[in-house]
Formats: sequence, structure tokens, C-alpha cells
Amino acid sequence: MRLSFLGTGSTSAPPLYGCDCDICAGARADPRMRRRPASALVEAGETRLLIDAGLTDLAERFAAGDFPTLLLTHFHPDHVQGLFHLRWGVGKRIPVYCPPDSEGCADLYRNPGLLDFRPVRKFEALHVGPMTVTPVPLIHSKVTLGYCIESGDSRIAYLTDTAGLPPKTEAFLRDWQPSALVIDCSYPPRATPSKSHNDVNLALAAIAAVRPQRAWLTHIGHELDAWLKDNHHTLPPQVFIACDGASVHDPRDILTE
Repeated sequence: MRLSFLGTGSTSAPPLYGCDCDICAGARADPRMRRRPASALVEAGETRLLIDAGLTDLAERFAAGDFPTLLLTHFHPDHVQGLFHLRWGVGKRIPVYCPPDSEGCADLYRNPGLLDFRPVRKFEALHVGPMTVTPVPLIHSKVTLGYCIESGDSRIAYLTDTAGLPPKTEAFLRDWQPSALVIDCSYPPRATPSKSHNDVNLALAAIAAVRPQRAWLTHIGHELDAWLKDNHHTLPPQVFIACDGASVHDPRDILTE
């Protein structure tokens, strides 16, 4: 499998509107420092899975009639905003696997257009081409799922947004043993953790509990980027910082541009 990070930012990602910190100023001057809404593309053979749809240029990224199957982690706007324009296109319908959230986001359910919403059930695997996808519950302010994706001997777990892991999810992942774990890490270490997102301490605790071969931190805000500038060397050697445009040709490999 190939994993590509299309975006790695939270809603406070650099450059944050009105912020003049060094990180945000740097991101305005250098596009390589910017972080777009967190999303990823997973490919195996001819099959592609797009995780989350917060990018607003999806119609330009993917040709009509050749859009990837979508996996939505949850229905907060920064993870689905790219669907509002896309849905009014023409052509064949786009499968959208999603959490069983009856509220969804605004009127996406009532007026889906091209979008074929298919709610999934936690821990019940589904098959998309050569990939097996198992949804797992996460801890967030809205019904949220992570996705465990397997093809051949590669296993990728993509877990955002979350604050820690539910016990059953942690146990499943520990038994499943992912080659790569991609996990929410929105904030630097905090004395009082967020109830919806990981800080560094929560993310590293989850990684230590699951014991993946390698792990990548994503859904990053400008405060964490500022902290990482001086503290990145304190992370365990198997833990990496995801960045927009980076990819992993095999989850056991280090990211390449």
C-alpha cells in the first residue's frame, strides 16, 4: 500500500488567521510550512481510498468519473467541507463510508447529489478492492471513527480526531498490530488535556499502548509546530511528524517527498 498525506493540519494549523507567531509568519512566507485540513490517500493496486474531505479543491485533484472511494472519520466541517461543492457535479455516484451519525453536517444527507452515503458499524470489516477496512470508535465531540486498512502484509491505522483511545479500540489495535499508525496530535503537552484531541502526551501514550512499527502525528496546530521546533528530538525514534505532500510507499518506510 501507499499512504499519501494530502493535508496534516487542524483548525488552528499555520498560517492561522490573525496570528503573528514565528510559525504562522513563516507559513505565510513559505508555502511548504502550511498545513491544509487533515486527509490522506491510501492506494493498493488500482484501488484508492480518500480519508476525509476537508480539502476544498477535490474536484481539481480527482478527475470526473475517477473519484476515490471516501472514508469519513466524522462530520465536522473541516473534514467534510470539500463535499458541499463536489456533490452537485454530474456522473456516477461516489461511495462515502461514514459513521452512523444521524445529524451529519448541514444538509449533506438531505441533498447528497453524487454522494452515496453508506454508514458503517464499528469493528465490522468492509472490503474495497484488495483492501480490508475495519472502522474503530474514537473519542471526540461528535460520532467519530478511525479506519484500520489492510492489504497484503501492510496494515495502516488512521486515527483522527480523538483524545486517547477507547479501551476496545486500543485492544483491537494491539492485537491487529499496524505497520503504520497515523494519529491525531493537535497540541503540545498540556497540563489539562483536551477532551476532543490528543496532545503530545496522549498521542505518545496511545502509540506506546498499540506498539506499531512506525507512527506519524497528524492534525497538527500552530502551537504544536512551535513546540516541535525546539523539542522534535524528544520524540521516540519510531515517531515522525507528518507533513503535507509526504508519502509512504510501504508503511514500514520513512516518509518521502
